[in-house]
Amino acid sequence: MKISSKLLAATVVVLGLLMSVPSAHACDKIALGDFDWNSAKLHSAISKFILEKGYGCTVKVTTGSTLPIMTALYKGQLDVVMEVWYDNIIDQFKPHEEEGTVKRVGVNTPDSAQGFYVDAPTARKYNLKSVDDMKKPAVAMLFKDPENPSKGRMLNCISGWSCYTINLVKHHVYGLDKFYTSFDPGSSGALDAAIKGSFDKKNPVFTYYWEPTALMGMVDLVKLEEPAFNQADWTEMMKVVDDIKENGIEKLRMTKAVAYANMQLPVGINTRLEQAEPEVVKFLSKYTLSSAEVSKLLSHYLQKAGGEAEVTARHFLSTNDVWKSWVPEDVAKKVEAALSSS
Repeated sequence: MKISSKLLAATVVVLGLLMSVPSAHACDKIALGDFDWNSAKLHSAISKFILEKGYGCTVKVTTGSTLPIMTALYKGQLDVVMEVWYDNIIDQFKPHEEEGTVKRVGVNTPDSAQGFYVDAPTARKYNLKSVDDMKKPAVAMLFKDPENPSKGRMLNCISGWSCYTINLVKHHVYGLDKFYTSFDPGSSGALDAAIKGSFDKKNPVFTYYWEPTALMGMVDLVKLEEPAFNQADWTEMMKVVDDIKENGIEKLRMTKAVAYANMQLPVGINTRLEQAEPEVVKFLSKYTLSSAEVSKLLSHYLQKAGGEAEVTARHFLSTNDVWKSWVPEDVAKKVEAALSSS
């Protein structure tokens, strides 16, 4: 068969182009689970941008509270959760991990803390250093609950988050329930607003909180001492916590109670993702940001980005090169191109 010189030349060009294209597997769909607190929103936005623009994935984000999102990950309805507060849910997560259904990859944030806090001016004035110092009627009245003036108000975690039930048990075991109501603010935004509003009005505030957060850079909170964390007592406490979650508040009873452990927050994946998207899992396993960097991003998110996680994600990717160590060079170039074109 006779082949024209033009056709032959064109064929050579096409073959050359095909040979020059990397044979990387094209990313398909990624189901990403997000939570209703700010640091999780930022990690989800950053990873989503990289996955879509760098790897060509189609990313669907589902947002919710801890229990439904983690349950969806265990069941394979979600592929990845960027910020897993593992120590809070170890009794739920570990059985699925041992079965090989889910696993932790990398360390999203290497250090974090959570617990009970009091505004620094009140803590200094009344020498409040531990949860035991809060158990005085005169101290409780500093934090008077407007809906129940006979007691003080302790702002709790958000119902639906694991820490809400953990704090209810601690509230009971520490004897704080005799002096304080446990108030559910309803959302992370409402909790932040209640804390910030108290500071703005120079009112005392007693609250559960966690760090790193942007709010921690805006207000002066002092973490109260609790009995030191140890795994045995934590495990006993979590038996009651899990019983309450399954069977209701009437299962609240006396048990051991200790401080939260300072945690490393891993990325959690359903293990099917390792087979479907191994390059994506490599990226997720390298994803890590220091607490200081997260706090800076959270401050930008609230004060400059108008609470828009994607705006903050673009700011981070445009002004910080640390993320380039998480991905191959060709992926980094695609992400940079997407940033410069929009």
